[in-house]
Amino acid sequence: MASVVYETGLCDASGVEAGLTKEIRQSHGRGRTAHNLSSSSLRKKSDNSLVSKVRCRVLRNLLTNLQEVLLGTKLFVLFLAVPLAFVAQNWRFGRTWVFALSLLGLIPLAERLSFLTEQISFYTGPTVGGLLNATCGNATELIIALFALHMGKIEVVKLSLVGSILSNLLLVLGTSFFCGGLVNLSKEQRFDRKQADANTALLLLGALCHMLPLMLRYTVNSDEGSFTAPTLAFSRATSIVMLAAYVAYLFFQLKTHGHLFKPQEENDTDDTVSDAESVIGFTTAIAWLVGMTILIAVLSQYAVCTIEAASESWGLSTSFISVILLPIIGNAAEHAGAIIFALKNKLDITLGVTLGSATQISMFVVPLSVIMAWIMGMQMDLDFKLLETGSLVGSILITLFSLRDGTSHYLKGFVLVLAYLVIGACFFVLRTPSDHANGVNLNAIPTISSIMVA
Repeated sequence: MASVVYETGLCDASGVEAGLTKEIRQSHGRGRTAHNLSSSSLRKKSDNSLVSKVRCRVLRNLLTNLQEVLLGTKLFVLFLAVPLAFVAQNWRFGRTWVFALSLLGLIPLAERLSFLTEQISFYTGPTVGGLLNATCGNATELIIALFALHMGKIEVVKLSLVGSILSNLLLVLGTSFFCGGLVNLSKEQRFDRKQADANTALLLLGALCHMLPLMLRYTVNSDEGSFTAPTLAFSRATSIVMLAAYVAYLFFQLKTHGHLFKPQEENDTDDTVSDAESVIGFTTAIAWLVGMTILIAVLSQYAVCTIEAASESWGLSTSFISVILLPIIGNAAEHAGAIIFALKNKLDITLGVTLGSATQISMFVVPLSVIMAWIMGMQMDLDFKLLETGSLVGSILITLFSLRDGTSHYLKGFVLVLAYLVIGACFFVLRTPSDHANGVNLNAIPTISSIMVA
């Protein structure tokens, strides 16, 4: 096994293919997750005809790796936003431009992160690859949360994480059901309920862990703006329990019951790229992974630092930007892949992406953020306030009822999308004290009373 692991990072694609054994390729195929397949729907086959004519071997290998990593995605045009974000930041183009370009640059970087973790799994095996995917699957949300915590923007952390769960459960899953149902009207769209049940059980546990601190705070002190020591202590202890539950979920998914999470494999007639073989070396993949993570960290810092400026310039509340815009743009590539597979009547992959991401954020990113805030000496708890917690619980329940019979049609998707629109409209009209402090143009934000009067 060790003989097939390459130490050089500049080996070309043909050398990797010659070195990989058939057993490793088959093992990797069995270990591919729904996230991997979702990202592969946005990849494109690289044409190495021009690169192969380069005589210098080192230069040829370098160009091959650049082509596979940077041009091997249908979203490669959005890479232009990455240097533009640096230019906008350093040349003082305006903080709103920095915010918008940073979010656009995060889209292809998040997709490439999934590609690189899959390339690494060729050499590490499906178990380690699955752990990498479980850690990096929502790396964008985690990095944004850590930078927001470092800057003391705890409310932005809470709102963005809640928004990520809502977008996965309602917007992405709903759009997938709706589009898939319309395209496959003559077919009955079915999926394996066992995988969905495992995820929804953890989501319900996460919802309970958010409800209890809220109820505890109202029990100790009815003032909504107050902060109680029992709530903070309970949240920290509960976060450890949630992380333990997530570890058990990973063991369940990767070891004991991996067959329940095995996605449908793609047919040869699909227009997606078949990732049965590695295209870059192990060391190269590690180097690119580190570089992409650094870029995501820098752009996340730009986005967090300029969110108030974007709120003031666009006339939108920070709550709406945190709950709606950040999650949608941050995971746009993964969401697009989920919808594409729903159109192909492969709902197991769609559910693996949407429910898997929501579970990962709820049971891993959220409690990890609480623990990291504890380490930083900051007071972040699991009390996400009444509106956010109610929206989260309602979304989980409506999703649970939509999945109860193991079938899908466009009406279910339409209902889920409408639920997301209603929640989005609620946060659109919401005005928080932070909006007043940041000088947001509140006259541009319609209030519930003004709408009723109109």
